[in-house]
Amino acid sequence: MRVMRSLRGNSGAGLISRPARLSSLRSVFTGCRAVMLPRFGGPEVFELRENVPVPNLNPNEVLVRAKAVSVNPLDCRIRAGYGRSVFQPHLPIIVGRDVSGEVAAIGTSVKSLKVGQEVFGALHPTALRGTYTDYGILSEDELTEKPSSISHVEASAIPFAALTAWRALKSNARITEGQRLLVFGGGGAVGFSAIQLAVASGCHVTASCVGQTKDRILAAGAEQAVDYTTEDIELAVKGKFDAVLDTIGGPETERIGINFLRKGGNYMTLQGEAASLTDKYGFVVGLPLATSLLMKKKIQYQYSHGIDYWWTYMRADPEGLAEIQRLVGAGKLKIPVEKTFSITDVVAAHEAKEKKQIPGKVVLEF
Repeated sequence: MRVMRSLRGNSGAGLISRPARLSSLRSVFTGCRAVMLPRFGGPEVFELRENVPVPNLNPNEVLVRAKAVSVNPLDCRIRAGYGRSVFQPHLPIIVGRDVSGEVAAIGTSVKSLKVGQEVFGALHPTALRGTYTDYGILSEDELTEKPSSISHVEASAIPFAALTAWRALKSNARITEGQRLLVFGGGGAVGFSAIQLAVASGCHVTASCVGQTKDRILAAGAEQAVDYTTEDIELAVKGKFDAVLDTIGGPETERIGINFLRKGGNYMTLQGEAASLTDKYGFVVGLPLATSLLMKKKIQYQYSHGIDYWWTYMRADPEGLAEIQRLVGAGKLKIPVEKTFSITDVVAAHEAKEKKQIPGKVVLEF
């Protein structure tokens, strides 16, 4: 990264201590390192470039000097071409959604954050300038103060997954104390976040998982963890549920999940088809087709089972992020990090995820 003039002792940091509010960064920053995606493909298509321009901040935006970013499944899917209808016209783009780091500058209307503050947060799924870069840009609503009790590596693994779970549980299902939640894929980042969020809300949680994550899920407060590789969940689990979060997706988990719901319950899947249909047919045809398919399923399941059906996805939610921060600080929400890589080894990190060599969370450090 090249910086025209550092206002702090460490010239490599490129961190600004004054002025705190900047309407333009061009007089200070000429560029930074960023992992660019010039075309869709395997991990080898990534390019680590120097002197990538740092855009001016809008009034509500914050410049974050990244310390760590996590590798989400969405990052791998975007790299491979998922969402091309959105991203292809803008290539090359920067991928990445999560970030933990330090505030380097703030826009003129930012009130809740200040330069030098340690923060963590996540971008919307369709953001074009992601977080695989020395300096990420997020809106004020997409960031919150990082609890001092956790490291940047630990913090970077949390926000995107936890906000995805928060939207499903709190915005879609509106879970309340005493209700029952079934999670398919409780060992993944979103599923494990959902378990912890639901337990913190006083819910009774059951989850499907693979054997090596079973103990961790039970330790997080789930009342039952079913290893779907050795157990039949339809026989192992008893009773009805108020909500089902399906992080796996597919006809089989959808069938099982729907049948486990009581009337008035909510089924939420992460595998909505809006992006895939839009990629296949374009916006003009694909988006109306996806809307029609979703409405058809909503009507079908409302009529046959009396339940609500949702395609759920992450979105910025200041209330949700504040609650996530509170739970993280209290030690009630965490996502284990299995391995870290340097940002310069991003290709190796994605190759390891692609080959399923690392089932758990991977983080890139700066």
